[in-house]
Amino acid sequence: MRPIKRYILLVVLSLSFSKTFSQDSTRNRLKPLLIASSATYATSLILLDQLWYADFEREGFHFFNDNKEWKQVDKVGHFYSAFHISSASYKLLRWAYQEENKSVFWGSIASVIALTPIEIFDGFSAEYGASYGDIIANTAGGLLFYGQQKAWGEIRIHPKYSFNRSEYAELRPEILGKNLNEELLKDYNAQTFWLSVDLSKFNTKFPKWLNIAFGYGAQDMVFANDESNKSAGFNPQRQFYLGLDLDLNEYKTRSKTLNTLIYFVNMIKIPSPTLELRDGKFYFHSFYY
Repeated sequence: MRPIKRYILLVVLSLSFSKTFSQDSTRNRLKPLLIASSATYATSLILLDQLWYADFEREGFHFFNDNKEWKQVDKVGHFYSAFHISSASYKLLRWAYQEENKSVFWGSIASVIALTPIEIFDGFSAEYGASYGDIIANTAGGLLFYGQQKAWGEIRIHPKYSFNRSEYAELRPEILGKNLNEELLKDYNAQTFWLSVDLSKFNTKFPKWLNIAFGYGAQDMVFANDESNKSAGFNPQRQFYLGLDLDLNEYKTRSKTLNTLIYFVNMIKIPSPTLELRDGKFYFHSFYY
């Protein structure tokens, strides 16, 4: 199948989902949403194929086991992305007046639909290879969203992200990033991923705004695997964190634009006092981000 036909097929399949959601009273919102989402999705895949994979040779579909690389920080990043794609898709479907159960289900599926083609591209690239670990992480992110919505009817555990620029990127900028924008995505030494727990949803005695956050990161990684890092004189280490956080979604305004902005800001962990466990030792940070 020619590449352009694949993208056209994706659009047709996505639009066909409208039969699942159609309701006479809400069709005016749903159809534009599906058309815009499908067009954006197909365009993104075309651009991804041309800008990211065009310079690499193509070969038969294959898998590559990268589960031991980067102390799995990249896998946690896949988990984080999948969760938020599912969450945003759910909110868009509810905006289109879709029924709760269908919105939860298809919102959760949306992350799989969005991220699986990347693994397919990787699988046909001589430079990469599809990753079982990535697929599992993508699925787990969608399942965390689905499980919470089905169990509680709301999100009580929020995956979040924080970034603290490291000195490692300049040692290998082609891999870890040549500038700040690239480092935000590529430098796993600088990234920390969190699960921020909304305490008041479990016990009303806690303030509504107060969360406790559990974080994970790693450092001293210039190469993907431990052997290469240690051979070069680095000591790759996992980092575990316990800190305070805020649930900004508790603050609603009359402005839909401001509420949307709050939603996106709430994807980021705020700086706060934090306890770190690294290499069997505890470290306290009065202001960690």
